Amino acid sequence: MRQLLLDLLPENPPRFDDFIAGENSEALTGLAAWLSPESRETSLFLWGESGSGKTHLLRASGAYYHDAAADSAPVFPDNAALFYAVDNVGALDEAGQIALFNLFNFLGASGGRLLAASDRPPRELPFREDARTRLASGLIYRLTPLGDEEKREALVSWALGRGLRLSGEAVDYLLARAPRDMGTLSFLLTALERRSLERKRTITLALLREILYAPTLE
Repeated sequence: MRQLLLDLLPENPPRFDDFIAGENSEALTGLAAWLSPESRETSLFLWGESGSGKTHLLRASGAYYHDAAADSAPVFPDNAALFYAVDNVGALDEAGQIALFNLFNFLGASGGRLLAASDRPPRELPFREDARTRLASGLIYRLTPLGDEEKREALVSWALGRGLRLSGEAVDYLLARAPRDMGTLSFLLTALERRSLERKRTITLALLREILYAPTLE
């Protein structure tokens, strides 16, 4: 059988310099300022639809990461870290909301930080009022996904920055057949670059097909 190479290779850890800002430059600048030692804000909240880059930024932050979609009633170890990132906060059940409320208070008193993300702003979360108020009290930025043309420009620019030539035909093929979020596309381009150098071949559709689909044994 054949399957996506994404199923076979280890996850590529996200980094801030891999994030294509698009229309999110203000949010990215705000996040960088919030992460600086001079910032005194306890929390920063990112919201936006799927594919806008929320998880990428939370994982790239270096914080103790928790995905509420996987565990809706977390127990946050208050002695483990002073920097937490909580993804998909809208999935927290009531016990999880209480835990988040207590975490916020702990971080505020300890000089720590909370980076949170959801598909909607804090005021629209189906939350306890005290937890929702805490999340709404900090910095809030909306993220928007890249448009198709922005993705094309980003992919071509990424390749040129590494001395590779990526044709428009190759970009269209990639966008038509691969997951369209930029984290996955960046991963695929990294694999494509590696394969191109290993084979000493230019990037062609044939090489791109090798990257997208790899033979496996059942």
